[in-house]
Amino acid sequence: MFDTLQRTPLKITEARILISGGTAGVGLATARKFAAMGAPEVSINGRNPERGEAARAALQADFPECRVHFLAADSGKTDQAIGLGAAADDAMGGVDVLVNTTVSAYPYPTLFHKIDINDIEGMVLSQIMPHLLMCRAVMDGMREREQGVIINIASDAGKATTPGESIIGGLMAGIIMFTRTLAMEAKRSGIRVNCVTPSIIEGTLTHDTVMGGEFSGKLFAKAKQMAQLGVVNAEEMADLICFLSSPAAAKMTGQAISLNGGISAA
Repeated sequence: MFDTLQRTPLKITEARILISGGTAGVGLATARKFAAMGAPEVSINGRNPERGEAARAALQADFPECRVHFLAADSGKTDQAIGLGAAADDAMGGVDVLVNTTVSAYPYPTLFHKIDINDIEGMVLSQIMPHLLMCRAVMDGMREREQGVIINIASDAGKATTPGESIIGGLMAGIIMFTRTLAMEAKRSGIRVNCVTPSIIEGTLTHDTVMGGEFSGKLFAKAKQMAQLGVVNAEEMADLICFLSSPAAAKMTGQAISLNGGISAA
């Protein structure tokens, strides 16, 4: 006989939230959902101070009982990611939940042979580095407190092969495997790590960008027709992210969950 380990799950009403890429789209919708659920402190991060402060002020006005912070930084740069983690600690006293929503609208679906070789390095760094750096930036504090939740946003492109998504698919698969492996490492410290993998998300800048491309627009127009349960929007993404951060998902870790309206069963 042996005693199974029991942990007290972190309540949203006690959690200090940091959202990388939280000034628009899925990140901002997630910040609003956390605030509505009673999170005492939410920090949103972005690179544009004007947009970030406007988003912060709007959130603070709508949810006066939640302390809302805006932290300007490029989370894909090592020195700025370190600074962002430190700024979140200073503002909130620590980070209990990290949500990495940072994505780049490029590379949107493009056949590999048509991609400028000079663009590839930037594509790789802008897509995957924020997830790696921000997870590391908060890990020491979460390990010390022996609790924490990390949610990474990737894409179904990392699960299913689709022409035009050779680079983005490889990078999203990297985020998915990083999430799964980190979950197995971090569970010993009471830290849960999961990944949400959407397809197309209405009401976001990335949606508008890919729908405006000749090749990508046709690709995702077909994908939308396959979403027989409805095309996903930012608010629905926020619902899933907040669920995964809540006590209801206290025993879920290492999962890559598709939210795509039935486009695929990836």
